This record gives sequence, C-alpha cells and structure tokens, in this order.
Amino acid sequence: METPHHPSLPEVHRSIDLPAQPSFWRKLIAFAGPGYLVAVGYMDPGNWATDLAGGSRFNYALLSVILLSSLMAMFLQRLSLKLGIVTGHDLAQSCRLHYGKAAAVPLWIAAEIAIAACDLAEVIGSAVAINLLFHLPLLAGVMITTLDVLFLLMLQQRGFRYIEALVIILIGTIAACFGLEILFSKPELAGVLAGFIPSPSVVTDPAKLFIAIGILGATVMPHNLYLHSSIVQTRRYPLDILGKREAVRYATIDSNIALTIAMAINAAILILSAATFHRAGRTDVAEIQEAYHLLTPMLGVGGASTLFALALLAAGQNSTFTGTLAGQIVMEGFVNIRIPAWSRRLLTRLIAIIPAVIVISMAGEGATTRLLLLSQVILSMQLSFAVIPLVHFTGSRRIMGEFVDPAWIRLSGWIMAALIAGLNLWLLILQFRTGF
Repeated sequence: METPHHPSLPEVHRSIDLPAQPSFWRKLIAFAGPGYLVAVGYMDPGNWATDLAGGSRFNYALLSVILLSSLMAMFLQRLSLKLGIVTGHDLAQSCRLHYGKAAAVPLWIAAEIAIAACDLAEVIGSAVAINLLFHLPLLAGVMITTLDVLFLLMLQQRGFRYIEALVIILIGTIAACFGLEILFSKPELAGVLAGFIPSPSVVTDPAKLFIAIGILGATVMPHNLYLHSSIVQTRRYPLDILGKREAVRYATIDSNIALTIAMAINAAILILSAATFHRAGRTDVAEIQEAYHLLTPMLGVGGASTLFALALLAAGQNSTFTGTLAGQIVMEGFVNIRIPAWSRRLLTRLIAIIPAVIVISMAGEGATTRLLLLSQVILSMQLSFAVIPLVHFTGSRRIMGEFVDPAWIRLSGWIMAALIAGLNLWLLILQFRTGF
C-alpha cells in the first residue's frame, strides 16, 4: 500500500491558527466553520421536493423522519471528522491507503457520480430560483450557475475562512427566510411537537414510507463524508494525543450545532408545507415552482413567495461551493491526480450542466422535478460506498489506535450502514416501480 503524497486540500491544510488561550468559547469559534460547510448538503434543493411533498400530503407526521435522519447524519459526520483528525488522511486517501489502487478506482468513480448528481440538484435548484426571482428562462439560469465557479476560486485564494464566512451568511439567509415563513403560516404547535414523535404508520402506510425513505435518502450525502474528513484538517491543532482529542471534541460540537440548524431548516420546509397546503386541503403540492406560486395567495402575505425563492437560491449556491471542494478531495485522494483548481471546478460544473441542458431542451422546463428526483436516486445508490469504508476505518484499532470507539458505537455504525443500504435499495426499487 502506498502513502498519500500530500495532505488533503494542500493549499489550505493547517492554514488556520487556534487561540493560545484555554478559553472554551474562543476555541469553539476557531473550530467553527467545517460543520457549516457540511450542513449545507443537508438543506440543498434535492431535499426540498421530499419535504414539500411530506408536509402537504401527511401534515406534520414525517417530522420524526427528519429528526431520525438528522441524528444519523450527526453520527456519521462525527466518524468522518474523527477519521481526518486522528489519522491525518481524509476518507478518500484512507480508501486508497488501506484498500489499494484496485479498489480505489471504482470507489473514486462512485464518488464522482455522487458529486455530479449532487451538483445537478444544485444547478437545477439555483436555475429554478433565478427563473422565479428574475423571470429568466431555466436554460439561462443553468448557464449563469457557471459563474460561481470563478467566485469560489477567488475566495479560496483569499483564505478558507472567507469560504466558511460566506457559507454561514447564506445559511443565515435561508434560516431568516424560513423563520419569517413560519411566522406567516402560523403552524399548530401541538401538531408540530406530535410530528417529532415516531408513528408506526410511517412504516405501515406505503405512501408515507415512500416519502420517508426519500427524506432519508436525500439527507445523508456521500460527498459530505469525504468533505468533512478533509476540511477539519484546515485547523493547526497540536498533533499529539491531547491536541487531537481536543480537536475531535470541538469539531464535533461545531458539526452538531450546524446539523441541528440544518435539521431545523428541513423541518421548517415541511412545517410550512403542512401549515399552508395541507391545512387548505392541497395535499398534492410537491414541486418547488408550484409551492412558490401558491405561497403568497394562500398565506395572504406579499413577499412570501419571494422569500421562498431567495432561500432556494441561497441553498443552491451554498451547496455548489461544498460540492466542488469535495470533487477536488476525491480526485486527489483516490487517484492522486492534481489539476488546477479552476479546471477541477469547471469540470464538475460541466458534468452537471450538460444533462440539465439536454433534458430541459428536450423535455421542457417541467422536467426539472424529474431531474431532481433522479439526482437523489443516484445519490442513494452511491451512499453505501462511502458509509461502509468510513465505519470500517473508524472501527479499526489498527487505524485509529487509542481513539477507536467503544464496541457499542462500532456496532451502531454497522447497524446504521446496513439500514442506510437497505432503505436506499428499497427506495431504488420503489422509484423503478413508479417511474421517474
């Protein structure tokens, strides 16, 4: 087995200093950032359709699924950040190091497919938002999304903290928009709280199960596991046992806070849909464009639809930043290929833009929902290729040393990996039965 030749994301590796003072809050602020870059993948446009459909059709009942999937995400992201901090290798590099080149290449291809599918969802989401806000054709919106590639490159040259700051600002924009939407829609507090309690009907009702699996499948993103194991290494923490232990602690807090915000935003989308559409008897609303056109007249509040589209644009732009970073990580980690950052980002974006342009040109603008659905199915198919190696590596005493988790956490990881694989396989079967 060969050792990776360079650190993950070498241009920003260990580039952020930590405060010398032992203040908890100062250190937490210094470690804050990577969790938010990861969190944007849990509120990307691919999640919106399932959240909208779940709320309009089943009221608040599927909030428990959002809670469960978010807890699973917190667990897996903790494994990811711990792998990066303890070993000094990201997940892609670890696969190459411990599985060899023969396994690394197919795993790399699977990761690239997942990133392309995720980027497809972001491109479509951003293009739909541009269409709704500025009334530009979807094809024009798709082409405009290429510009953020240049913007991201400029930010990264200035320092990784600039990327983190922009992502946090965009998350704040999304949260503010949905906070106002929740105030406008006046949901029933008792119903919302009851929705977070798991109900047997989620499993026994095939229609609920279908959307529930869709929410689960759209929540945990494969590229986030590669991304998190890399970007936690941007901090210059001590490389001894105490330094790594402290880094794991603070990075876990950062991740859990950020993913809690992501869970709240996903829940807000479903709550808004339930309080607006389900309450009025509109149980058929599942498309982003349809929700946009109905919000202002149904809520009776001018600007409600605009806030919704603005949040969608922020979500789409946010996710493109993290997707292109993940693309760089998997290419360098799996196959040790380094190409200029601008060409890597442009390549990733072109892979997403080309199918979007072809489908919209041939099938019309109404095909965007089917493209979003297809992107989520592709992501579901690739997820286990990231989760299983992650659980394997972090559960190995040979790899993690004294940082290996206790047996109950390792067992929980394998149960979760099996559950994700089984649910995503079932989602795939359901999708092929019903068509895309």
